[in-house]
Amino acid sequence: MAPISATVAMWAIGLRLRERREERGFRSADAAKQTGVAAAYLSDIENGKKNLSEGRLNELIELYEIDAEEADELRDLREQATRRGWWTKYSALFSDELLRFFGFEHGAESLRTYDSDLVAGPLQTASYARAIIEAGAPNLRLAEVDRRVQCRLTRAQRLIGDDPLQITTVMSEAAIRQQVGGPEVHREQLRHLATLMEQQPETIDIRVVPFEATGHPAMGGSGFFLMTFPSGRLPTILWQETVTSTQLITDPLMTREYALAHSDAMRNALSRDDSFKLITKGFTCG
Repeated sequence: MAPISATVAMWAIGLRLRERREERGFRSADAAKQTGVAAAYLSDIENGKKNLSEGRLNELIELYEIDAEEADELRDLREQATRRGWWTKYSALFSDELLRFFGFEHGAESLRTYDSDLVAGPLQTASYARAIIEAGAPNLRLAEVDRRVQCRLTRAQRLIGDDPLQITTVMSEAAIRQQVGGPEVHREQLRHLATLMEQQPETIDIRVVPFEATGHPAMGGSGFFLMTFPSGRLPTILWQETVTSTQLITDPLMTREYALAHSDAMRNALSRDDSFKLITKGFTCG
């Protein structure tokens, strides 16, 4: 079971309340009016962006005629949503959307990633992460760079422990050729990838799309993450990154398209063993 995440708990409450509201035939504006809250506030709750008080939850439970068993589940989720996640201490550094992504990632059961030119965040070494952060924002103070690096390393903690995150990452060969941070940082990063593959074969699968691959739908696109969760009631969520923007996406059609793109990238990638050989070649030669 993945660890408790306040972000995931808030999202779960919102989804279930919205489903129940729609089943009962209430419009959002009508439900807000009958419970004495602003329509925007109810929208934020249903979209998992805000928690609600115990009293407000009980009002919605009564209005939507939610049975006792589900009501208790919702109260448990509301309690989980009050807990402060590790990511909240970085609120001065990152946008609300990025903090929500950290919260979703922390509570996820599995993660599928694709990137054409960089190693995925949870798989990065400190030196590699520092090089990316400094290149992307050269005017950051040293203290802020240090905190951003620490945040990235904290994310990586989900890869270890009693219930590690299942991660399947596909990257272009360009990602393991690009000497981010210089030759030594590059070699250290490749060693780290190889070590993860050796030590955690059941939970970490790293695949490389070779330069010889003729093409696939994700080629040339932005990096993305697909997250799934322990609860079967929660859908897959998509995190997309571009040079200028980041976005959490729950639309089922879009997440399906990206899931298909990830599958196509996997089919064009080398096998696990051949990917491992290509990665190790990068720090044993030259």
